[in-house]
Order: sequence, then structure tokens, then C-alpha cells
Amino acid sequence: MSITVKIDEDIAYLTMDDGKANAINPDWMTDFIAKFAEAENGAKAIILSGREGVFSGGFDLKWLAAEGAARSGELLDQASNMLLKVYSSQVPVVAACNGHAIAMGAFLLLACDTRIGANGAFRYGANETINNMNLPVFAIELPKARLDSRKLTQALIQSQLYEPAEALDVGYIDMLVDPELVSKTAQEQADLLSKLPGRAYGANKVAVRKHTLDLIEAAIGTY
Repeated sequence: MSITVKIDEDIAYLTMDDGKANAINPDWMTDFIAKFAEAENGAKAIILSGREGVFSGGFDLKWLAAEGAARSGELLDQASNMLLKVYSSQVPVVAACNGHAIAMGAFLLLACDTRIGANGAFRYGANETINNMNLPVFAIELPKARLDSRKLTQALIQSQLYEPAEALDVGYIDMLVDPELVSKTAQEQADLLSKLPGRAYGANKVAVRKHTLDLIEAAIGTY
């Protein structure tokens, strides 16, 4: 399985590892949503991590070449629903970003509450313009909510990819640590967040993020 969930005491460990780039397609997202729900229901905080060197490289290019023309609306609707689940989750979601987070992988990263990044030869960013693709609503609204507003032209329109220190400055990640400390730091953050009152955490998260959530939801079915 490319997505696994393990619950230890109050923390759920949701791990993405397909042995390659953690490429995202409809079947992958169906599995992710199910595993994410399992994590939510069984824990007080979630740690979402990729494999060594890769959080996620984005949409599955082989799937896009074979199915994308006919099923692009389905893909974007499902991606919207997945990101809504993460961004509105009633429990804290900590990203342990072990490496590259590109395009859809970067948007999934932005949907997490606290994001720990690994220092190294990794890249973060949205390369849709380079790939001659229009940005869907979630790919506009999540960056608008989480990134430095002064960098949005560079980050979204000009497809700038950032090294880890730059990604910290722009807002893709909240903390930057050495690769061997990513898991430990994510664990520490998840432990702290799991002790916050869960009802208030969930309610305040949805209240603060309502505008972004509403815009992403409203776009479903329009692609």
C-alpha cells in the first residue's frame, strides 16, 4: 500500500510512500481520504509524511497522459475534496516534509496546519504555468491563505520553485530542520497540539479558514 496509517496513543502517523514520487491520481486520493478519516477518528493529532526525499511530486503524469483529457474535472473535484478534508480537519495536522513538494504535493503541504521541512537539495512550489496549465481554485486560494502575499506573483504566476530556506521565507513551511530531525520535530509538535482542547481547535480552525474553504467548495463541479 502506498498510504499507510498507524495510531500510537493520541498520534496518527499517515505515511505516503509509493516507492517513487508519491504521484497523485483519483485512486490514490480515494485511498488517502479513507486513511485520513481513519487517522482523524482514532487520534488527537495527525502527522502526514512522505518518503525520504519526496513529500509528493504532484499529480500522476502517466495518469494525466492517459486519462486527463477525459477526466480532468473528476481529478480536480476529487483534489478539492481531499484538500478540504485536510484543511478543515477537526484535529491538528502536522506535515513532516521529507523532501520535494511540487504542484499538487505543495498544495497538500499547504493544507496542513504546522509544516516541518527538511534542509537539503529539495524544491517546493507550483509549476503549473511552466507546464501550460491553468491553476484550479484550490491552487490559488490555499497559497493566498498561507504564503507571503508579496510573493504570490512569483510563486504562482511565474512558477518559481524554492529551496528549503526560501520556502520557509515564502511560507510553504513553518520550520526548517536537518533531515534526521524532521520526524522528531513533527512528533514534538503533534504532541503539543494534541493537548489543546479539541473542540475549540476544530471550531476556531474552521472559523478562521471559512472564506478559503467556501471558495474551494464552491468550485467543485465547475471544472
